[in-house]
Amino acid sequence: MKIVFMGTPDFAQKSLEAIYNAGCEIVAVVTNPDKPKGRGMKMISSPVKQYADSKGLKIYQPLKIRNNEDFINDMRKLCPDLFCVVAYGKILPKELLEIPRYGAINVHGSLLPKYRGAAPIQWSVINGDKETGVTTMFMDEGMDTGDMILKEKVIIGDDETTGELWEELSKLGAKLLVKTINMIENVSEKIEKKDEEKQRIKELVGAENQKGEFSTAPMINKEMAKIDWKKTSKEIHNLIRGLNPVMGAYSLYNDKKIKIWKTKIIDNIEIKDNYLSGEIFKVSKDELIVKTGDGLLSILEIQPENKKKMAIKDYLNGSQIKEGDIFK
Repeated sequence: MKIVFMGTPDFAQKSLEAIYNAGCEIVAVVTNPDKPKGRGMKMISSPVKQYADSKGLKIYQPLKIRNNEDFINDMRKLCPDLFCVVAYGKILPKELLEIPRYGAINVHGSLLPKYRGAAPIQWSVINGDKETGVTTMFMDEGMDTGDMILKEKVIIGDDETTGELWEELSKLGAKLLVKTINMIENVSEKIEKKDEEKQRIKELVGAENQKGEFSTAPMINKEMAKIDWKKTSKEIHNLIRGLNPVMGAYSLYNDKKIKIWKTKIIDNIEIKDNYLSGEIFKVSKDELIVKTGDGLLSILEIQPENKKKMAIKDYLNGSQIKEGDIFK
């Protein structure tokens, strides 16, 4: 079965590697264009491109896919049986979705219909969910609204970060993609009429419509990264781990931005009413505890402005921060 794979970040690279190792016939890989990065603005390829390059796979990097006749015609010439799309970063228009013989399938990092959108993993952590998972589905023109094929759940740890969950779900998604492709390939032999292939494939693999309420998971933005210390300890803790490692939640101390990467909720200390939200409650050699809207939060990993991440013990060793100071 001829497959065109579309994806960009390391989450997608795991899936590409899995189908390559499973012996799938990958006729092309589509990924986002190289981007300048770092002080020298060196052009950097996506993880998907780097892997595809290492295996000698044919690569396309269109700036846009909508109203791009040259790219669409190139896809038609490949005569693919299936598009496999994993965190590509662009919405496929109808004229592209119609090209593959058996349709386009997607690996999505949530248990649909929950968290349709670009950042399902981050939002599941920020919202303090206890479980999430991966869904494979047939794609349609909507945003993650297609018929679902396979689902698998995972438990989210109370202190698990987006980075840790991302890694776990990328491996799970790769496994489910291989399983989904095998299902489609196995039932494709039962299809008799060519003009009914896409619909019959859905029926034969038991794809289900998405029903019930859904949530949206829009892109994470810098505005939401500033910590509001009036919120509960749990809300702040979840925001911090939800923005780790890509962006980092931050606060202001002495008018300088300070990022906070890891925290622990403290629930065994009695607090008097005269502490302000954001006030430093306790400082010791290896402990920095801050007052929140409803309790206390211990900071475990921190990053002062223009410096590297460090354990709180290392930060306190060279800091003048003291009890009564305020994070704004």
